[in-house]
Amino acid sequence: MSDVTEFGSATLSREGVVATLVISRPEALNALSSSVLGDLRDALEVVVGWGSSVRGLILTGDGDRAFVAGGDIREMAALSPEQAAAYGRVGQDVCQQLEALPVPVIACVNGYAFGGGTELALACDYIYATESAQFGQPEVKLGLIPGFGGTVRLPRIVGPARAKQLIYTGRAVAADEAMRIGLVSGVFPTVERMLAAATADIHLISTNSYTAVATAKSVIVESAGVDTYAAIANELAGFEHVFHTEDKTEGVAAFLEKRKPEFPGR
Repeated sequence: MSDVTEFGSATLSREGVVATLVISRPEALNALSSSVLGDLRDALEVVVGWGSSVRGLILTGDGDRAFVAGGDIREMAALSPEQAAAYGRVGQDVCQQLEALPVPVIACVNGYAFGGGTELALACDYIYATESAQFGQPEVKLGLIPGFGGTVRLPRIVGPARAKQLIYTGRAVAADEAMRIGLVSGVFPTVERMLAAATADIHLISTNSYTAVATAKSVIVESAGVDTYAAIANELAGFEHVFHTEDKTEGVAAFLEKRKPEFPGR
């Protein structure tokens, strides 16, 4: 099955179990204006509606220069503090939508991913990058701070001290360093190789239980930043939950019968 839907500055396509969401505002290096954020929000709602027929989402940017160069500075320049809070809230909502999707989301970054671009990628399950990718939270250079979750998610990925260093200096991080510090999970020589790797991951994920993957993602997201006892309680609740699913019944039976499972996704 192949579907393509346009959302202004975003294009959502679907090929079998793989969905791809492309941010398409190349004349502004895919900067996240309020309009672009609204388009992303609408597209992600469609992905939710597809349910278990889609097993993963690739998020990437149009053009060969940027994934997302950041927030829309021209738009932000005219905002009042109250309007800025509303703009930041929309950005945070989109990032939380990415985290809440029941399927894994792989950010495929080529070129610049600064400010809101890094924050958007951080909200995905993991990040693949080309050798030309660059990451950074340069907001302090403009008298700003990250507003789409960067001060929260970046420390969780690279550690508090390194996140502070990157946010306070605002410096850019090349793909090889991003890989070294754990921000990126894979670096590829071309966009094609990167997208092929992400697609292969989703096909591999699709051989597993939809309900188990969705539950594992939910537990990981809900346990981030909470204390150990709360986190393991979340895990135990998820572990109990999957015992109520048809996927667990089929998966265990298939293992004992030495056959390939046919998960119903329930």
